[in-house]
Amino acid sequence: MGEGLDEDVRARKEREKDELYALDISGIEWHSAPGTEEAEERVEIAYLPEGAVAMRSSLDTGTVLRYTAAEWRAFVLGARDGEFDLEPTTRNGGLPADDGADAVG
Repeated sequence: MGEGLDEDVRARKEREKDELYALDISGIEWHSAPGTEEAEERVEIAYLPEGAVAMRSSLDTGTVLRYTAAEWRAFVLGARDGEFDLEPTTRNGGLPADDGADAVG
């Protein structure tokens, strides 16, 4: 019985994604973090119907990812909880949490 339920959930999620990507988003308003400059590389988001969100890079405005309200909520809550915090490395531009003296350039 659980397997049938899993299939139903997967089918519903697939339908939601299909509907989300079928939306015409040509006239949506894009938002970025306050204080970023127009020429700066940044992440931009747009709010879609029913709590969904679209996301793109300011350097690649033709590639747009879309997230359902549930996916976006899970991402935001995970980010707030530190789930996506990067370990500081020279590769991601981070410095150690101390004074940075141990960073390798």
